[in-house]
Amino acid sequence: MKKKVVIGLSGGVDSSVAAWVLKNEGYEVEALFMRNWNDTTGLLKSDCHWEDDLMFAEMVAKKLKIPFRFIDLSESYRKRVADYMFSEYEKGRTPNPDVLCNREIKFDSFAREALKTGADYMATGHYCRKDAIKRDGKIIFRLLSGMDNNKDQSYFLCQVSQKQLAKALFPIGEMTKPRVREIADELKLPTARRKDSQGICFIGKVHLPTFLKQKLKSEKGEVIRIPAEKCITRWLRGIPGPELDDSLLLMNTTPPVYSPETGSVAGVHEGAHFFTIGQRKGLNIGGSKEPLFVIGTDTLNNIVFVGEGEAHPGLYRKGLRIRRDDVHWIRKDLELNENESRLYMVRIRYRQPLQKARLYRRNNDIHIIFDRLQRGITAGQFAAWYDGDELIGSGAIDG
Repeated sequence: MKKKVVIGLSGGVDSSVAAWVLKNEGYEVEALFMRNWNDTTGLLKSDCHWEDDLMFAEMVAKKLKIPFRFIDLSESYRKRVADYMFSEYEKGRTPNPDVLCNREIKFDSFAREALKTGADYMATGHYCRKDAIKRDGKIIFRLLSGMDNNKDQSYFLCQVSQKQLAKALFPIGEMTKPRVREIADELKLPTARRKDSQGICFIGKVHLPTFLKQKLKSEKGEVIRIPAEKCITRWLRGIPGPELDDSLLLMNTTPPVYSPETGSVAGVHEGAHFFTIGQRKGLNIGGSKEPLFVIGTDTLNNIVFVGEGEAHPGLYRKGLRIRRDDVHWIRKDLELNENESRLYMVRIRYRQPLQKARLYRRNNDIHIIFDRLQRGITAGQFAAWYDGDELIGSGAIDG
C-alpha cells in the first residue's frame, strides 16, 4: 500500500517540484494550500497576494494530477506569528517570522491538518535534508543542511522538534535551485519561471514601519549619536577555552547600554521600536562624513542610538546570550550540561556564513563566544548552532 503524503503547495516552483518528486517516488500525494494572511497593509504594490499563489498552486496540482485542497490558517497565523512579531518589536527586539512560521504553522497547525487526512507524512519545498540514526535503541532524527549551499534553508527550521521532524519530508533537499528550475521547465509547470517569494513568510515584502503601525504607535524621539571613542570594549581574543570566568563571560555576551549623556542629538525619529541594530535606511539624517547606523535602541525612553561608519565599534560584539526558556535543542541527546562548553559553528541570521564559536551553559542559560567579532547581533533574532552539516539547536538572542 502506498504511503500518503500531504504537501504544502505554495504556488512557487520549489513546492511544485517537491510534489512531482514525491509522486515520482511512488507516494500517494495530496496538495494543501494554506492561506495565512490577507491584510494588504504595508505590502509593496509590486508584490503578489495570496490569490495569485492560490491560482498557481491549483494549476500545478491539475498539471500533476493530484488532489488539491484549500485551508484557511490566518487566525492561527495572526495569533501565533503576527501578534508575536508586533509584541517583540514593541519591546525593541527584532523577531524572525520565518522561523516562527515554520515552528508554529507549517510544522504544527498545517501538519496537524495534513495528518488528520490519514497521511503518513507532510512535506515542504525547503532546501534541507533529514535522516535518522539509532542511539541507545532510540531513533533520533537529524536536520541537515540542503545540498545547495546557496539556498540552504535549514536555519529557518532551527526551532522544529523531533516529533515534527518524524513526520516531515524534504523532497528537494538533495537538489540545487538551478536543477529545480530545470525540472519545472522540463515538466512545463506553470511555476517554472515564477519569481521566488520575498519578505515576511506568507505576508510578503512589506514597508516595515507601515506594516508595524497597524499595532504600534508613532512617537517622536531623539536620535543620539555615540562617538566611536565612547564605546569602550574589552573583548576576549579568539575562542576561549572550556573554563571561563563568569564575569568575563557576561562581559562579552551582555549587550552594551548607551546613555544620552555620552553622545549628542543627531535628529528625530518616529518610534524606537521601528528600528533594529545595524539599520541604515530610514534614519534620514545627513551631515556626517560616513553613513549612520543604529547601534542601540531604548524603547522605554524612546531613544535611538547611532554610530558613524561601517567600522563603528557599536556595531560589533564578541558574543551573545540565550535565556534558558528560549534554548531549543533539536538533538536533546547532545544538550550541554551545567558548566559544560562545546565548540560549534554558529549563524545568527539566514545566509550568514557559519562562524566558529564556543557555547557555554551557565545557570541554564547559553552563552556563545565567537572566534571573531560579529556585526549586528540583534535581540529577538535566532542563533543556530551546527556540527558539520547538522543543525543541533537554536535560541532567540536575549541581547
